[in-house]
Amino acid sequence: MQALLSFDQAPPIAAPVRFLVTAPLFLAGLGVLLVLRGPEVFVSRWTGAALAATHLVTVGFLLQVMLGALIQILPVVAGAHVARPLALAAVVHGGLSLGGVALATAFLIGEPLLYGLAAVLLGGSVAVFLGVAGRTLYAVPTTSPTIGGLKLAFFALAVVAGLGVMLAGGLGFGWALPLADLADLHGGWGLGAWAGILLAALAYVVVPMFQLTPGYPLQPSKLFPRVLVAAMLSWTVAVAGAMPVVSRLAEGVAAATGIAFAVYTLNLQRKRRRARSDATFRLWQLGLVSMVVALAMAVATALFPNLSDRPGWTPLFAVLVGVGGYMSLVVGMMYKIVPFLAWLHLQNLAPGKSAPPINRFLPEHQAQRQAAVHGLAVLLLAVAAFFPEAGALPAGLAVLAAASWLELNLLTVLARYRQYRKDLVGQ
Repeated sequence: MQALLSFDQAPPIAAPVRFLVTAPLFLAGLGVLLVLRGPEVFVSRWTGAALAATHLVTVGFLLQVMLGALIQILPVVAGAHVARPLALAAVVHGGLSLGGVALATAFLIGEPLLYGLAAVLLGGSVAVFLGVAGRTLYAVPTTSPTIGGLKLAFFALAVVAGLGVMLAGGLGFGWALPLADLADLHGGWGLGAWAGILLAALAYVVVPMFQLTPGYPLQPSKLFPRVLVAAMLSWTVAVAGAMPVVSRLAEGVAAATGIAFAVYTLNLQRKRRRARSDATFRLWQLGLVSMVVALAMAVATALFPNLSDRPGWTPLFAVLVGVGGYMSLVVGMMYKIVPFLAWLHLQNLAPGKSAPPINRFLPEHQAQRQAAVHGLAVLLLAVAAFFPEAGALPAGLAVLAAASWLELNLLTVLARYRQYRKDLVGQ
């Protein structure tokens, strides 16, 4: 099962690229934060350093990449033609970048005005994106699980942004809110519904296409995002009605649903037709295994809430789900999608000529080496979760190295794209 692809509808490459080359800079910021204030990141989820680190990953990296990729993907995968993609990209990218910096700084120094600025910039950027891209997407008939999943992911993003604005108001201006419960919901909607459903919707296309696996089955592909949204809605109602048992049950169902998707994808990879293990395959293996372990921890916590009080438990979960899980999966996709986009745009610019092979844009060994450093960073972060005083510095250096190498690899693709474009069309 795959969605039909319309590569001739792709927007200019400058629209998604600005997001993709910015995202690793936030990871570099995470590395610097770990080097300078590393133990604070792991001692409690509520320290300013921990909250800044979390949002450097989720907002600075993941949200940047996801929204940038969607501007490129929506017309190709869903036939949703975004009006004026370059203008939309400029507005959303600027708001996300400045808002991400403002939010991380607000957590670190506790300045109320920065919380307000971050809420306006990030909430406004998401609102503009949803208003333009979302309106276009919802006008498209739901003819595949990918399109259906994208629509539910957009709904989840709206909820995540709304909860984020509420939390910024509570932290910055003292709004009377149940901050701990709302923070858990914000994380669940963000990492579970928004990122999880979006990842699955795109995986239905890119895993068979780039990893040469069998396709995902139709009915489970439709069911997965619906179960996740239903679980998150139940969790939200339970928080509003002060029903902690129901909250934990809904959290457990959401986590178990994610485990089922990850395990199924691992099984598909086992059946792939390509014997060679490239960087994308290795990163997806790391990401899926990390997600299975992290979500199993979430199920265990839902059944036995006291587990979250164990030393190292919560930071290990954060490392596995954020860096080991989603970041590995996203970087793995970037290594396929970015060179492919460069090749595709060259083909569209010079239809009568042949663009260089995709593997000429980034040699595989460069991606493999960066993936190895990324894997080392995940391992060191997991160690630092239990031994923050000794482990934070090497973990931070590894994160900084992986982020810098990823940025270099992306810039290499773009430099070669410009050179090949000059060779083909003289501009």
